[in-house]
Amino acid sequence: MKHAACLLALTLATGACVPPGAHNTGVYLLIDTSGSYNRQVIKAEQIILFALSRLQSSDSIAVARIDTASFTERNIIAKATFDDRPSTANQQKRAFAGRVEKFVDQATSASYTDITGGLLQAIEFLNEKQTARKEILIFSDMKEDLAKGYIRDVPLNLNGFDVVALNVTKLNSDNFNPREYLARLEEWKVKVEKSGGHWRVVNDLDRLDGLL
Repeated sequence: MKHAACLLALTLATGACVPPGAHNTGVYLLIDTSGSYNRQVIKAEQIILFALSRLQSSDSIAVARIDTASFTERNIIAKATFDDRPSTANQQKRAFAGRVEKFVDQATSASYTDITGGLLQAIEFLNEKQTARKEILIFSDMKEDLAKGYIRDVPLNLNGFDVVALNVTKLNSDNFNPREYLARLEEWKVKVEKSGGHWRVVNDLDRLDGLL
């Protein structure tokens, strides 16, 4: 994929030139693979390569898919904590980008959308990394659809977390009733903020400067 190669070249050049910051950052990107949204997965690669370009030594990143049951480490596609040595960190970034590209090429559609389970897994991962800054990126239409028997009415401890919904596409029903789309976003905003987190939505993927 030519666009991936170009972006990765920028990623490595940018990451090598920027000196490590005073505080490390942890990023956990959740990718929705359910239903028709699975066709949007290729756009997530742009976000991941952008994140790699911003992360430095001692920063951590993980990418996981949202599917029927997302509260499991088996859903993690790739994860890394970058080495202090630029050459080693660049090797880590190349390997990370390769695993993501393979996932994008082979992604299959899931039957359900366990967003809350993915959030719980993200919180656990980033807390274990003990990063100074914690950012959860959710690439999804934000329509949760749980399979029978899955219980997700559990508290989310998002104190100190930034939660960003990306590329929140509109469902067919949203076109008939825009209130459904607005209500869905408001529901997640309230849920995140009541849990102590900071919430925002970024739908224009050409304007990512505010991330990280």
